[in-house]
Parts: sequence; structure tokens; C-alpha cells
Amino acid sequence: MKISTSLNSWIVEQRRHLHKNPELSHFETKTKIYIEERLNELNIYTYSITGKDIVGVIEGAHPGETVAIRSDMDALPILEETGLSFSSDNSGVMHACGHDGHMAILLGIAKVLVENKDKIYGKIHLLFQHAEEEVPGGAVEIVEANGLQGIDAIFGYHLWEPIPTGIIGVREGATMAGVDRFSIKILGRGGHGSMPETTIDPTLVISHIITQLHTIVSRSIKAIDHAVISIGELSAGSNYNVIPDTAFASGTVRYFNKDISLLIHKRVEEIVDGVCKSFGAKYELEYLHGDPPLMNDKDLTLSIKQTSTRLFGAERVIDIDPILGGEDFAYYSHEIPASFTFIGIGKENSFGHHHPKFDIDENMLSVGVELFTTGVLHYLKNHIEKTEEALS
Repeated sequence: MKISTSLNSWIVEQRRHLHKNPELSHFETKTKIYIEERLNELNIYTYSITGKDIVGVIEGAHPGETVAIRSDMDALPILEETGLSFSSDNSGVMHACGHDGHMAILLGIAKVLVENKDKIYGKIHLLFQHAEEEVPGGAVEIVEANGLQGIDAIFGYHLWEPIPTGIIGVREGATMAGVDRFSIKILGRGGHGSMPETTIDPTLVISHIITQLHTIVSRSIKAIDHAVISIGELSAGSNYNVIPDTAFASGTVRYFNKDISLLIHKRVEEIVDGVCKSFGAKYELEYLHGDPPLMNDKDLTLSIKQTSTRLFGAERVIDIDPILGGEDFAYYSHEIPASFTFIGIGKENSFGHHHPKFDIDENMLSVGVELFTTGVLHYLKNHIEKTEEALS
């Protein structure tokens, strides 16, 4: 469905308002109210699953499946440096990941769908989800509250800077990584740097541990299984000639198979325990299993891929490699058939996600609206036709 110039202007207007008024995860109060008001103006029935999200329901003129389309609402604790005329009015909080654009796209979808109920075979839930950036976040809360009850399938999307603008990225199966995190505190015995023999040096212990952790992927996991372990935080001591009592490190684990996550957890515990015993040190280890891998359903993803190809041409649709970033849409994909699509916004010298100068290509907002209104309507109608064919 082609997007008119006036509708495109309205979608951009929504994005700029939302960009100017960002809110952090679990505190999207004004954002939720704004979205609800826009949906109610369109005479769309709304409800909330957790009290933090907002869902609009559009019932079609024909019977059929119930599907959902999801957008996230939260911003990040980042001081904006874009210099945009509609920069954040909430100092230190910024839409630096594209969620403002995601909401604008879903509002645009809402506006198109309410004018085309005669083309809808079934029911469509427009899910504006809170707290995608936090762990635990909004998706797991919605799943735990039985928010997917009665939903047969769910679609999601992300404006994605690593893909060139105008390109649609799709993938079946494992698409985005599961994300774990861990922290290690080494409890040694400090002393003067000139007498290390009287100490249990926690900096030496943590160094050995970090070296050993980096062997897990290369020596404990099959080469065909994707996984990453990275240390992002390291601290110890405050004086050049004093061996401290403690040292600290934390890191992240990325994977596409839950068994790999469990194996890495086990090996981290074994390595930390073994190294500390060898040096006579004690430790405190915390390992948090975060969002699971995002698994794209084959049929849903193929449907979106076919729609993208029809609308924009095969040259603008690519099969992407697995992405080691995490996304809590993954929780939905382990409950019902789900598909998550990437809409390219990358340009030469553009800034990446979570950067204080990150910005989106607003030309891609209408592309997202066109893709998912057309794609979801096609999926619902096609499902009815397949059902009738099977019964005939």
C-alpha cells in the first residue's frame, strides 16, 4: 500500500514529537499516554497488558487469525549531540536506537489499517512495548502476564544502521543472539608492591581468569557453534605501589543455542573456582542469563521476504548473517511464530546505534509502514486461502 505525502508528513511529525520527549525503560508514562491518545483519535480500542505497555486492536471485516505487530517505546540514558531542531527536551535521555521511528511506523500502520478494515481477514493487535533496553525488560513481563494469549503470530522490525538505507534484511531461524552477563570479584590480600610474597594478588588472579575465559569459545565449544565472550569492565587498586585487596571484572556472553549458554556458565564457574584455588584467593561470581536468542519463524519470514521483493524489488532484499546483538522480541519467538525484520538506514559516515549523534533516515519510515501493512494483510488473507484449500 503506497503511503501518501500527507500521511508521510504525519508519520514524520509523530517521530519528531517522540524523539523530543524520550523516556527511560519502565518509565514510559507520557509516551504511553501519547500513543494511546493517537490510537483513540483513530477510534482504535486500546488496552494494557502490564500497565506499562499499550495495545491497539483493529478488527477486520472478515474472520481469520489474530496477529500482532510490535514496536518498542523506551529511550536510553545518553546525552544527545545530534543538534537536531527536535533534540531531546529530557537532558541525559535520548532515542539513540530508533525506537522513536519504530513507534511512528506503527502509528502509521494503525492509520492505514483503520481505513482498510475491509481488507483485513482477522484481527491485528498493535503492541507498543515498554523497556526493550533493560534486562529484565518489557517482553518477558508481557509473556509472563499471558499477554500473547489469543495471538497466533507476531511481527517486529528494527531500523538498522549496519544495513545500507533502503535495504530490507531478513533471516530465518536464529537471527539475534541470546545475551548473558557475568561479574567476578576476587577477594585477595593486599600489601606493599615491594613485598608481593606476603600478598594474594587479586590483579594477578583476575588476569589469569580473563586469559582462561577467552579459551572457552576456542576450546570448549564446537567451531560450528557461534558464541562470543567479552570482558567490558576491569578494575583493581588505586595506587601504583600498593597491591589491592580486591579486583573486579564483568563481561557479556552471546550465543544462539541455550545449551551453549549453560555450557559457558558452567565453564566460567569452573575456571574462576580453579584459578582462585590455585592462588589461595576467594571470589564472588554472579552469572545472569538474559534475553534468549531470537528465532525467526520460516513461514512468517518468507511471507515478509516475498512482500518486500514485490514492493521494492529483489535487489533491495537481502538475507543477513546472524546478529550478535540482543533483542527482547526473542521472548515472543519462543512462545508463538514470530518474525523480526531489519530496515536499513545506514549512510556513509552515519553514527551507530546508542551513539549520542545517532539519527535515523526518516525516508524509511514510510517504507516500514508500506511493508508491514501490505505484508500483514497478505499474510492474513493467504492464511485463509490455505485453510480453505486444505478443507476443500
